[in-house]
Amino acid sequence: MEQLLDWMQAGARGREFVSIGEMMDSVGRRSFGPLVLLAGVILVTPLSGVPGIPTVMGLLTLLTLGQVFLGLNHFWLPGWIVQRRVARHRLEKALQWLRPFACRIDRFTRPRLMPVVHGPGLYLMALACMVISIAMPATEVVPFSSSIAGLALTAFGLAMISRDGLLALFAWGVSLTGPVLLIRNLGG
Repeated sequence: MEQLLDWMQAGARGREFVSIGEMMDSVGRRSFGPLVLLAGVILVTPLSGVPGIPTVMGLLTLLTLGQVFLGLNHFWLPGWIVQRRVARHRLEKALQWLRPFACRIDRFTRPRLMPVVHGPGLYLMALACMVISIAMPATEVVPFSSSIAGLALTAFGLAMISRDGLLALFAWGVSLTGPVLLIRNLGG
């Protein structure tokens, strides 16, 4: 995960604003896992409080993973998503905030429980991420509630990249308990 943060920081260097497309270019447009991770990481930072960001990240994830089911090797996104921009200082602040967590996470991820992250397991993870993405516009109503979905997407993205089935099981737990916690908090 630290490598992803390094790539994003390097991609932002020298710019006043950084677009989603530039962030995607920095992590690579051929791999779906880093894009899910990118969306999740953005959603667990204070950037998720910026109006429209949760919905854009949901669309990014939905469009990206929908292309997995089409069997594409690299993905396409519409220009209005790719051109959405964030101030570099906000991005750098978010990356700085994430760095200690990324360092700890990198020490614990490794390939394990491979059936959970390969073949049908990978498609089930992609489907779960798509369902989370569809719910993202609803998280705009409750400030920072998208962070729960972001945690699940981050864990799914990391699991896809590191082939860590244990991490995928954690992501499943977050994605299944997150809505329950949100509904309970809204209800009373």
